[in-house]
Amino acid sequence: MRVIVLDHRQAGQHLHLLAEMFRLRRRVFKDRLGWAVSVSGDFEIDIYDTLDPTYLLAVSEQGTVLGCVRLLPTTGPNMLSDTFAVLLGCRDAPRSEHILESSRFCVDTERALQIGHAGVNRATFVLFAAMLETMRARGARAIVTVTDTRMERILRRAGWPLERLAPPQILGETTALAALLHDSDRVLEAMYHHAGLDGAVVVPPGAGAAAGLVSLEFTAQTG
Repeated sequence: MRVIVLDHRQAGQHLHLLAEMFRLRRRVFKDRLGWAVSVSGDFEIDIYDTLDPTYLLAVSEQGTVLGCVRLLPTTGPNMLSDTFAVLLGCRDAPRSEHILESSRFCVDTERALQIGHAGVNRATFVLFAAMLETMRARGARAIVTVTDTRMERILRRAGWPLERLAPPQILGETTALAALLHDSDRVLEAMYHHAGLDGAVVVPPGAGAAAGLVSLEFTAQTG
């Protein structure tokens, strides 16, 4: 399993991947979790997808997308500052070229069957490692995210503890919180260990063929 990075420069070459990612997000966030998200046909897509985000896609050796996460800079519009500011309490949203925002993290647990450390899906650790690698490639030192207390526990067990920005709050049926994830050599090595990786998981630009990712057919099922 490896991770490919898609942004506006590669989007035109991989529209089928993006379309299937949006379908997966609809099945996970709308159909399974019942979140109040925007949908358009089979897609879960929102205004933040129009802001040239970076997508990290976990892809199997067979070319199946097993999970994804969206990254945005915090220097412009982002989900925490513009949609979930209530989770910040009295604090301002982080805004720095050294902080990215992650959102729409999901794993297809029906396709990604390998289990890693502490009973957590291996694809989760692969995406965590990719987030750290991408953070470093972009010159960032932290990622801010809106998540729930269940993911907070998973991250703690994985060795990547969240730094809460304010106490959790009930949003719908979810206990949500805003928090920072900091870069760390120790954490990255832990993610590699938990995922069973020998080293970097992000496929360098233009290396798709060498990595066996020429034909990427996505037939994920909701997990």
